[in-house]
Amino acid sequence: MTIHLPQGPYEPRTTPLDLGTGGAPPASRTVFSAAHVVADPYADISPDDPAAIDWDATLAFRRHLWSHGLGVAEVMDTAQRGMGLDWAGAAELIRRSGAEAKAVGGRIACGVGTDQLPAGPATLSEVRAAYEEQLAVVEESGAQAILMASRALAAAAKGPEDYLETYAHLLRQASEPVVLHWLGPMFDPALDGYWGSRDLDAATDTFLKVIAEHPDKVDGIKISLLDAEREIDVRRRLPGGVRCYTGDDFNYPELIAGDDQGFSHALLGIFDPLGTLAAHAVRVLDTGDVQGFRELLDPTVELSRHLFQAPTRFYKTGVVFLAWLAGHQDHFTMVGGLQSARSLPHLAKAYQLADRLGLFPDPELAESRMRALLAVNGGDRGKGGDSGNGGTR
Repeated sequence: MTIHLPQGPYEPRTTPLDLGTGGAPPASRTVFSAAHVVADPYADISPDDPAAIDWDATLAFRRHLWSHGLGVAEVMDTAQRGMGLDWAGAAELIRRSGAEAKAVGGRIACGVGTDQLPAGPATLSEVRAAYEEQLAVVEESGAQAILMASRALAAAAKGPEDYLETYAHLLRQASEPVVLHWLGPMFDPALDGYWGSRDLDAATDTFLKVIAEHPDKVDGIKISLLDAEREIDVRRRLPGGVRCYTGDDFNYPELIAGDDQGFSHALLGIFDPLGTLAAHAVRVLDTGDVQGFRELLDPTVELSRHLFQAPTRFYKTGVVFLAWLAGHQDHFTMVGGLQSARSLPHLAKAYQLADRLGLFPDPELAESRMRALLAVNGGDRGKGGDSGNGGTR
């Protein structure tokens, strides 16, 4: 039955893409999905209160990712870290997800940052102490640590040397090799000029110097700059044994497929809604079938570029919207009210693109929820109602 979207009439699919019910972790690539959190829609809180999390639904989604062989990247920006989820909530999520990972044998890595610091200027010693506190919580949970870019460090650092000294100190403190995360300003404007320079070539040199001086403490790097050429260049300059985890939600198929000089592993927010398909595609790649891998994953790029369009930091809204349509949660309420961060036409286009890919396990459920959203936000204007008042019949 036709559904009338803001873009025009659309005929939804009636069957999902059949990719099976689960699978072993991919062998040729290490693949993490940065996972979203599910808000508690019945919590009586104000915008200034700490986030209220539906723990059962949040952990169930992580079990879904693990069941398909994906690793979970926890408390990253996909989980609204720094955009509604505070450090207390993040620490609780680390502990709960770490315990769940142990119970099911799932791979997990957790973000380490400095977001417990109060608003306002911080000294470099305070930044280091904040990082150390969070690193201890992650290591105690049994998870791998991801050293995230710090807004406080970006504000406090006077130049590249402050980054080199801070990261050297942290890498000495880490008990196991970590992942270094370079998140670009398109994801968080407060990180502009990270690594001591707005010149990306100079910043890249500083980033690589940190790794070169401590290769035994760096498992890999995650680059989220939406710049495939720069990622490939950095990937080729890494010391042996240090992995590159792509965070490029615009160019991930070609970066994961790689070339005759190497490839990227993956740590991606888009693999939250694409989890089942992404895991299947990488298992196809495990067989050496690069063409089959690209045929599965290339068509998803249009959806990913849509969700991550500027302002990119609000991609989380589309991710949670698709989780609701797919039946992973019962509502479209987000931490901090972020469900309002994208327009109805944007969400409708996301539905259309995801449906065309066959991402929804129950297309009828997805369609009914899309219709409900349209009804609440202006009505189905293609069913004979007055297009001027948006009424429904």
